[in-house]
Amino acid sequence: MAETGRIRVAKDKAELVQSLTSWNGATGPFQTFADVVVFAATLGKKHNRRVPLGEISKREPSPIKVETFASMGYDWVIKLIGITETKDIKVLSVTQEESQTQRNNIFEEYTNGGLEILQVELRGAVDYSERLLLMLSSERFKEEKQEEEFDLSKFLS
Repeated sequence: MAETGRIRVAKDKAELVQSLTSWNGATGPFQTFADVVVFAATLGKKHNRRVPLGEISKREPSPIKVETFASMGYDWVIKLIGITETKDIKVLSVTQEESQTQRNNIFEEYTNGGLEILQVELRGAVDYSERLLLMLSSERFKEEKQEEEFDLSKFLS
């Protein structure tokens, strides 16, 4: 289970998270580890990829305080993913430690799943920013195409 109050990253994904940030002189597309984690969690959720963490990274990125996410306005993402996964409003409780632990665990597992997707998508890329833009553009045009197909079906009736 997740350590209450912190979001952890799997040890085997720590290097990827570092390379995606502008941490320690790197020129990654994200400013902070929290930015990478939230992006990965939403990507994991979109693709319904929830993967247990296994061994936890002790070094950078070390477990990130939930307060960090709250100060950046990302705490709602953790809550939204938690409630969509459990379909239970009790997971939003701020007074029950087990609810926070459950929310964090769900978020961590979707983050891990999203990082797995990123590992595959970014394999061999020289410029992560460019590859991420291509991924996002591809998703955008895929959605527009699906909407267009739906609109055309109205004329068949």
